[in-house]
Formats: sequence, structure tokens, C-alpha cells
Amino acid sequence: MSNLPTFEEALQGMQGMMEKLPEMAPPTDMPPEERVRRATDVFMGSVGARFATYMESCIHCGHCAQACHYYRTTPDPKYTPIHKLELFRRTYRREAGPFRWLYKLFTKPVTADELEQWQELVFDSCSMCGRCSMICPMGIDIATMVHHARGALDAAGLTPPEIRAIAAEQAGQDTVFGASADKLREVVAMLKEEEGIEIPLDRDRADILVLTSGLDIMMNPRGILATAKVLNHLGVDWTLRSDGFESINFGAQTGNEEVHADIARRRIDTAVKVGASTVLLCECGHTYTALRWAEFLQDEPLPFKVMYISEFLGREVQEGRLELTADGGTVTFHDPCKTGRVGGIFEEPRAVLEAMGDEVREPSTHHQANYCCGGGGAVFLLQRAASLRAGVYRLKMDQFERTGADALVTACGSCRLNFVGAAQMSGWNKPVESLVERAAAHLPAGEGDGHEPWRRPGK
Repeated sequence: MSNLPTFEEALQGMQGMMEKLPEMAPPTDMPPEERVRRATDVFMGSVGARFATYMESCIHCGHCAQACHYYRTTPDPKYTPIHKLELFRRTYRREAGPFRWLYKLFTKPVTADELEQWQELVFDSCSMCGRCSMICPMGIDIATMVHHARGALDAAGLTPPEIRAIAAEQAGQDTVFGASADKLREVVAMLKEEEGIEIPLDRDRADILVLTSGLDIMMNPRGILATAKVLNHLGVDWTLRSDGFESINFGAQTGNEEVHADIARRRIDTAVKVGASTVLLCECGHTYTALRWAEFLQDEPLPFKVMYISEFLGREVQEGRLELTADGGTVTFHDPCKTGRVGGIFEEPRAVLEAMGDEVREPSTHHQANYCCGGGGAVFLLQRAASLRAGVYRLKMDQFERTGADALVTACGSCRLNFVGAAQMSGWNKPVESLVERAAAHLPAGEGDGHEPWRRPGK
């Protein structure tokens, strides 16, 4: 039996850390006119042919409202997804639209007070899950536009303090939640001593570069342990690097494209340094979109494949390289929005569950139509958004309960954190499990059993 704290136990300490974030946020005082100028610059810098088309295309049908978990659980018309872009659209119409001369006569410019009011709409009540984008009959990518609206508010110094604190930490120190290179080495040494697991750290060359997260390092080393067990069992050539291990990208969460690109480049440079053919991402959903399509940083495609852990596990199962012991059970699976709705990774995690003998019972909305956990887009950090998250939690728990499954499984640490935190407050007593941890618990004993790395034939 492992002496590591359970996810539920570790969450208690994590919640205390999150409560202290606001006091750690750097100040962003500036004159109102400066806020407006900075936000306007980002709004206008985002407008190209695609966004201009989106701005002109909305037919006010209301479909996006019905798709939004925050609207469905309030319901308050201010949470209608397209309404969250109103300041963006007003700026476009006044400054760049084909009838800007007319709009300037009848439409007031955006004010600093309005920017402050919109904080709640683009941060607290939008996880950028993409459900509204998927259902829009005009093809408007509302979620991506909210991402740019976040960037405008970030430039104006209006990112919520919890998110701003971590974004500033990562931009300056390249750490998240204080998860430094020294802390990673400490965790790796602890896992070797207490669990007998070898983790190849700082190898000069490796086929697979694994990126973990500050959440796993500081809160849930079981995630690192499980990943190491699986990779050692498979005999793949892999490494963690203390000079580039963090998969989380808070530039992607704040909409700050410069920070997003800088953090992504650091990970790309590390992967190139070790000659990796694959960068394997831990269970943290937004990390997939933050790096998977990072070709925007360079003229050529990335020189390696980006794979999410659930995708990797599923393909290893589907191609016969990973066999798991089957003891059966009934589970329901929660698809992280970024890997599922955006990335299309649906069948792979279910293949892993089926290989363990699990009966997968789908909730009433699943796969592309799956509702967000309510805490994505760093919303899980915001104390003032607790009531909004609670509403979404009740929606999700009702769906999970109706499946009759014995356990909920997901492949995202943030989703799991949100569900477990809400379950502790509500008294919901079914386990919320990690896919990779569940897979590691079902590895057959024998050569490459997760303790000593070995190599596949030919490696």
C-alpha cells in the first residue's frame, strides 16, 4: 500500500494554497484611459478576416446559450456566450467594420468600467470549453474569441488575481504553484525511495519527453508514479527533464499570446535538445491545445508529435503493446473539453477502460456534446466563481448518478480537482479516478513491471 497522500487528502492542502493566491498577485494599477487603450489595441490586433466574418455573422438565434453550462444552470441571459464578446464586437464595429462611420455616430466607445464588469463574463463564467462554438449554426468560434477577449482584459490589468498570480510566476520563474526543478528532483527521489520506481531524469537523449505539471508535483505525485510505471512497463525510451517539465501554460489561460508563445517555445526547445520524437503530456486538459497546435510559433511543423496521455495509452492498447488485467467494474468517463471536443480523443481512453474489463456507461451528453466540469480555463482557481461551478457540478453529478456507474474516471487533473472538491462539499461519495492511475493499477506483473526501466527489443 502506497504511503503517498490520496488525491482527496492532497486537495485539502491545495485549497489552502489557492486561497492565498490573490495576495500574491502583482499590482496592475493604471489610469482608466490606459486600460481602455491597451484593451482596444488587443481587440484590434486580433481582428482579421476570420474574426471580422464572425463579428458580422451572428443571427442572435440563442443556440449558444442553450449550449453553455453556466447559462443552463443559472439561467441568466448575461451568460449567453455571444454576449460575452459584446465589447469586442463594439470595438470592431466602431474601429474596423464596414459601417464604422455610422457606428461611431450612434455607439459609445468601450469604457474602463465596462471592461471591469466583463471580467466575470470572460473569466469567471467561461471555461472556453467550445460547446458553444460546436453548436453555432453560423460557425462562429466563440471560445477562441473569448480567449482573445481574455487577452484584452489581461493587457488592461484585469485578469482575476488568482490567475494573475500564477501567470506572473510562470512568466518570470517558469514554475507553477512553486513546482521548481529542485522540487521535481525531490519528488523523483522520493518516488524511488518509497515506491521503488526508477524515473529517468535529465537524460541527454530520449525518444519520449514527458511533461508533467505543477499540480502533480506539488499535490498528486501519484500521477507521476503511474505514468512512470506504465512507461517502464512498456519499455519505451523516455525522460523527464528538470530544465523543461511543466506542461501547464498560463499564457493560454490568460489569453496573453506573447506569454503563451514564450512558454511553448521553452518546451519545444527542450524536446529538440533531447531529440524527442514524441512529447507526452500529463493529465491536464488545456496543455494539449496549448502545445499541440503551436505551429503558430514557427514556419514549419513541430519536429515531434504531441500526444496526450489518454491518447498514448489508448493507442498502445489498440495496437496490442499494452495489455491490462481485467477485473471489471462500471464506470462513466468524463471527456476533458480540450482533448475531446477540440482534439477528438474519444475512443482511446475508452479502449483503455475496456481493456481493464470496465463497462463504460455514458451520461446523457457525452463525446462531442459533453458538458465541461465547470472549472476549466482556470475557473477552478477563482473563489468568487464557486457558486457558478457548484451549479455545473450539480448538473454533472445528476448525469453521472443516472448512469448507475460505480466510479467516475477522467483524464484531466483540473477536472478531477473540480469534481473531488465539489464532492467533498456535497457529500457525494463515489470515487473520482485518474485514467493513467487506474491503468497503472492494472499492469500485469512481470518483466518491466514498472520498477526498473527496460527497453523494447530493438531500442
